[in-house]
Amino acid sequence: MPVLNRIADFSPDMTAWRRHLHENPELGFDCPRTAAFIGSRLRDFGVDEIHEGIAQTGIVAIINGQGDGPTIGLRADFDALPIREATGAAHASKTDGKMHACGHDGHTTMLLGAARYLAESRRFSGRVALIFQPAEEDGGGGEVMVREGIMERFGISEVYAIHNAPNTPFGHFVTTPGPIMAAVDTAWVTLKGKGGHGAMPQDCIDPIPAAVSMIAALQTIVARNVNPVKEAVVSVTQIHAGTASNIIPEEARFCATIRSFDADVRKLLQARFTEIVEGIAAAHRVELRLDYDIGYPATVNDAAKTAFAVDVAREVAGDAAVDGNSVREMGAEDFSYLLQARPGCYLFLGQGDGPGLHHAAYDFNDEVAPVGASFLARLVERAQPLAG
Repeated sequence: MPVLNRIADFSPDMTAWRRHLHENPELGFDCPRTAAFIGSRLRDFGVDEIHEGIAQTGIVAIINGQGDGPTIGLRADFDALPIREATGAAHASKTDGKMHACGHDGHTTMLLGAARYLAESRRFSGRVALIFQPAEEDGGGGEVMVREGIMERFGISEVYAIHNAPNTPFGHFVTTPGPIMAAVDTAWVTLKGKGGHGAMPQDCIDPIPAAVSMIAALQTIVARNVNPVKEAVVSVTQIHAGTASNIIPEEARFCATIRSFDADVRKLLQARFTEIVEGIAAAHRVELRLDYDIGYPATVNDAAKTAFAVDVAREVAGDAAVDGNSVREMGAEDFSYLLQARPGCYLFLGQGDGPGLHHAAYDFNDEVAPVGASFLARLVERAQPLAG
């Protein structure tokens, strides 16, 4: 594995950074300790500019290369999840109910490793903008940073990011041109009827049959409305109703996640979802409240930038360890907002076998951090080479 020699030299430091971040998780936009740690490391490295307080706790740091040129953006997220850790690791979370169960501690470490190398070597032209982002898991920190003008303010012309991938072979890169992750929307359906005794249903308006009918009918949206060659998912993930065996409840509530890649399909899913629940609510004489929240858009890689990123990944990992035309997946990612603003590429980096993302026993594999940092550093050097 051709990790850059200088990055290999300080890989023990990267492990220490990552484990510190793992021990001290923070959620959403409220990540002051994480931001302070990142800022301190960047100052140690001697980067040229540090801009803090973007999207509350986000940071953009600038490293100047040698000579004029464009600015390439590299992004890492750093928020954790509200999960009680079950790794048993010596570096386990010190905050009960919060843990880095998605590897954002590792993403930040890889970008810090690339930053240290680039600040020392500066074997590139133009500038690199290091984007450290809060609130990927909940809140859309990427959208907020874009809305606060980071692309224009720092002149960023293209953007890249890596996500770790458990149960993908160690050191393997996976990506694809076009959509790589789905748009995600969330619907909450609340049905209000008339409660009463379970033995006297004629005196009630039961919301449970209405909810059951809706849930069954919603499964026909993808099967009978979406073009079979275009992927989509409608999954009901929560149902809440009732308190006792002999009471017909007044209210029933359920939640669904709706995912797609195509903008027209996304609109179709919302329209059909709305029509189905409204029609069934009327048929069952229940009051309906539908809260349909439009979430992250699809993560869409630029074809040319993806081809370039794949070429760099092959340099770092070898041809056999790079899949540049992978199957896209139904997960969602707010790097999508950065890719809407600028062309770029999102890649996955395998970390070997182990518990999956968002699992209480998951932990980032520290051995893969130098691979990711080397990829990010070479990406900059290849995209913006020094004048011959």
